[in-house]
Amino acid sequence: MRKQLIKRYFITGLLIWIPLAITAWVLSLIVSVADRSLRFLPESVHPHTLIGVDIPGIGIAVTLLIIFLTGLLAANFIGQRLVRWWEKLLDRIPVVNKIYGAVKQVSDTLFSSSGEAFRKALLVRYPHQDSWTIAFLTGAPGGDIACHLTDEYVSVYVPTTPNPTSGFFLIMKKSEVIELDMDVDEALKYIISMGVVAPTPRNCANKP
Repeated sequence: MRKQLIKRYFITGLLIWIPLAITAWVLSLIVSVADRSLRFLPESVHPHTLIGVDIPGIGIAVTLLIIFLTGLLAANFIGQRLVRWWEKLLDRIPVVNKIYGAVKQVSDTLFSSSGEAFRKALLVRYPHQDSWTIAFLTGAPGGDIACHLTDEYVSVYVPTTPNPTSGFFLIMKKSEVIELDMDVDEALKYIISMGVVAPTPRNCANKP
């Protein structure tokens, strides 16, 4: 009986401390990465120069300010001309043009207000016909790929767990995927928790 109580208390403590430790580690990583943006500023305006101490997290404010000012500059006529000139310059550099072009295309797709990438959670059969997993709609096949497909297909991303940043890209028949009545945030929590954190129950009475 005493061993069971000790085990239960220990597990309860783990359930409290593990999320806190992971959250603190992620925040520490974000702060340390953001603080590197101070390198772009003159040494004379660094916190340890002005007030004699380093302020953890000040880089986040600097990063957000840089992003905002960049967007403000790029939104006007002169800024747009500068962006086009910069992109033309990068386009002339071998290797760099391929990497920059691919990353820009992906970011434009992800952050476009009219795009559908990663805005819908799907239920797909993977890795075989007798099992199901959660995937995200990323678009539709294009280019020469679409010329070889006779039916209507969709492009999906199947994330791994507990790290959803790695996964598999699949092209599947649209008729064989099920669009879920589930927020993307709920789907991500479900994937990261390895199925422990279940989504909010829905009314399944009208579902096939």
